[in-house]
Amino acid sequence: MRADVGDRVHIHSRAVGIEERQGEITEVHGQNGEPPYLVKFSDGHEGLLYPGPDCTIERRAAEER
Repeated sequence: MRADVGDRVHIHSRAVGIEERQGEITEVHGQNGEPPYLVKFSDGHEGLLYPGPDCTIERRAAEER
């Protein structure tokens, strides 16, 4: 998985009753865009994320970079 600052993270629900989460990558700590990522989630919480198979990265548009 590869991402850049400003890309969006979407963590899909793995089970009934677990909410999906979305956030923006504010820092990339791995080399060449690899995890871990510091993410600011839509609820205001920030955390270090090691994405799993239930996670997708939505790349931001090239003109925004």
